[in-house]
Amino acid sequence: MIRPIITLRRRRVIVDVDTQKDLMFADGKACIRNHRRVLANVRRVAAWARVKNLRMISTAQMCPAGNGCDHCIEGTGGQEKIRYTTRMRNCVFAADGCTDVPRDLFSSYDQVILNKRSMDPFNEPRADRILSELKVDEFIVIGTVTEESVKATVLGLLARRKHVTVLTDCVGSHNKGKAEVALRQMEAKGAKMIESKNMIGPSCLRLVGACGCDRCKGKMFKDAANNIA
Repeated sequence: MIRPIITLRRRRVIVDVDTQKDLMFADGKACIRNHRRVLANVRRVAAWARVKNLRMISTAQMCPAGNGCDHCIEGTGGQEKIRYTTRMRNCVFAADGCTDVPRDLFSSYDQVILNKRSMDPFNEPRADRILSELKVDEFIVIGTVTEESVKATVLGLLARRKHVTVLTDCVGSHNKGKAEVALRQMEAKGAKMIESKNMIGPSCLRLVGACGCDRCKGKMFKDAANNIA
């Protein structure tokens, strides 16, 4: 039996699910359909977490080359996390089947990044250990993809009797219908569903600046305004 050694004397922790370039940028291999809105809100939440000194647990898909997966391939740029979801003091764990965790993990680091080989982080022994043993009042979930990795993460936490809040405007999807079903399933199991503004307040942020598409750079809106004028 593994003796619990993971402690974090904070009320909340951010669970950042697969905020990677292939999934969140317009030129990514599997970009979510609502990426501009989600990018803006994820950036706001990440900034809020820094201000409040909240710790982050991030997951990242890591698909080996040649296994049939066309995105988040290990060693490619698309597998990288978007820059504003990465903290300076972070610790990255490989998907290696191990369970070892430093005793002072959250004293030494603001963010733990857990690589995984499937949608469900609980299939990785180390990720399972950290998420299962961590004692906090609330897990706040953001990221992608709602109907896949987000759903697996939230249901796994709920099965372990954790209190989970999903920020519905901070999770992206490929299929709107499937995402709505997934959100209802999570809520039925006990997850709390709210928008980010109800937790961190309103924001004037509209553009992100990380994604190079016209929509994220605001070019489409400028062109529309010029046409109206």
